[in-house]
Amino acid sequence: MFLENVLERPSYGYTKNGSLFIPSYRELFGEFFSRINIFHDRRNWLGFVSWMSTLILVVPLYYSLSHTFSLPLTIVGFCYSMIFLGTHGTIWFHRYSTHRAYQFSGPLPRFLVRNMAIKLIPEELYVISHHVHHHMPEKPGDPYNAHAGWWYCFLADAIHQPIRRGMSETEYERVSKIIEHTGVHGNSYAQYLKWGSICHPGFTAIHYVLNWIFWYGMFYFIGGHALATTLFGWAGVWAVGIRTFNYAGHGGGKDKRKAGIDFNEKDLSINQSWPGLITGEWHNNHHLYPNGARAGFLPYQFDPAWQFIRFLYWLGAVHPYKDYKDEFMKKYWTAYQQSLRANEVFHAYQ
Repeated sequence: MFLENVLERPSYGYTKNGSLFIPSYRELFGEFFSRINIFHDRRNWLGFVSWMSTLILVVPLYYSLSHTFSLPLTIVGFCYSMIFLGTHGTIWFHRYSTHRAYQFSGPLPRFLVRNMAIKLIPEELYVISHHVHHHMPEKPGDPYNAHAGWWYCFLADAIHQPIRRGMSETEYERVSKIIEHTGVHGNSYAQYLKWGSICHPGFTAIHYVLNWIFWYGMFYFIGGHALATTLFGWAGVWAVGIRTFNYAGHGGGKDKRKAGIDFNEKDLSINQSWPGLITGEWHNNHHLYPNGARAGFLPYQFDPAWQFIRFLYWLGAVHPYKDYKDEFMKKYWTAYQQSLRANEVFHAYQ
């Protein structure tokens, strides 16, 4: 019940006459612009930062395409965006920050992993809303409910993912504990009432600025403005693309699950080859074992995020981690193979 009321409800609500309410484009975009308007309400600052930090990256993208474009740089930018940033998102935001699928051995490795890529997503927006998503997937209140449409999911970080305003102090402390392990500098209750968030705008701004300065400087040192603007520009492409993932990862609201591939039957999540192979996001497997450090179980399901976590474990930076491969193979894969054989025998005697 707690997770069902932890996010700020949009003005149009979640239901109408007992069913999921799908807002019109006018309602949806009206809510979006209202929820990023910091002049109307400063408590909208987190959604504003989330979108402005993405839109700012149009500048280096334009510069890289118009002034320093080359095929090799484009390939590097594409790989950094789709593979590196995607895998980092799975490692940091998904498996650690949200599901605590593994633990760091100390604050230093946590800090390094948190900042090993360009900062693009505030942990608060991702983590808490993702817990709600797993609690009630594809039901009214799911912040990126695929049944409500592509734009409903795409604009969710500003409209449906911020935490509820006006919580009691006890409720706020409970919500804060959900992300305290990530290293986010949390607000006091009085500061929360002022800013409407767990993270403070000042500390968040400092984190973004220092992270961006470091990585732009590092990329410039390696390859000048050409490399730096290319990678920052492609980071913006990823920041836009990631907002579409949950819609596609849940079949666009349609049942696209396949026997022998998607074993979780509790929601419409599906295993997709592209996000699976390049980031380890085998989404149906993930919904089957949300707090697992591995999501690729079958031989063809390469999981780069899991490989990196294992590497960190080998270095001593991570301990312990949760791996459900053996359970999956026994409970689901072996049972599926046995059912296929039994079906073949049955038809052989017909």
